[in-house]
Amino acid sequence: MDIGQRLKQIRIAQGLSQRELASRAGLTNGTISLIETDKTSPSVASLKSLLDAIPVSMAEFFGALEEQSSPKVFYRADEFTQVAPAGPGQVSLRQLGNARDHSLQVLHETYPPGADTGPEFLSHDGEEAGIITKGEIELTVGDAITVLKVGDGYLFASRLPHRFRNIATTHCEIVSALTPPVF
Repeated sequence: MDIGQRLKQIRIAQGLSQRELASRAGLTNGTISLIETDKTSPSVASLKSLLDAIPVSMAEFFGALEEQSSPKVFYRADEFTQVAPAGPGQVSLRQLGNARDHSLQVLHETYPPGADTGPEFLSHDGEEAGIITKGEIELTVGDAITVLKVGDGYLFASRLPHRFRNIATTHCEIVSALTPPVF
C-alpha cells in the first residue's frame, strides 16, 4: 500500500489542507508533505496522530478488510491485515480479523532491533494487554519503565501515555489485545 497517497486521498476527501492536518496532529506541514510524497515513512505514533486528527482508524486507513456474509472464525497467517508499515527497521502490526466488526482488536506485533512506536507517546481510550512471545521489549507506561521478556505480559489503561521500544539486538514479538479497537 502507498501510505503517502492514501493519506493524501483521505486528507483531501475530508477537505483538509496539509497545514490544517499538521496543526491538528501536532506535526509540521513539511512532515505531511514528506509523508504524502513517500520521502519519509511515519512512525506508528505519528500515523496514529495523523489519523486521529482526521479522524480515521488504522483499520479504515489500511483499506477494505474482508467483507463476508457470515462471520469468519479461523485465520491463516497470510490472512492477517497489515495495519502499520512493515519496512526495514519498522514496527509491524498485523491484525487478526476485521476490527470494525468486533469490540476487541488482536494484533501480532514485531519490533526489529532498535524499532519503537515513535518518539511521541501513544494515548487512547480503552485497555491494552499483551504477552511477549519472542525477544524483549522496553515498555513505558506513564512514569513507569520496565523491560519485559518472553512469557512476561502487560495490562494497562491505554489513556496512560505509553511507548514500546526494542532496545535488544534481536527481534521482539508480542501478541496483544486492545479494547476498543484503535489501530
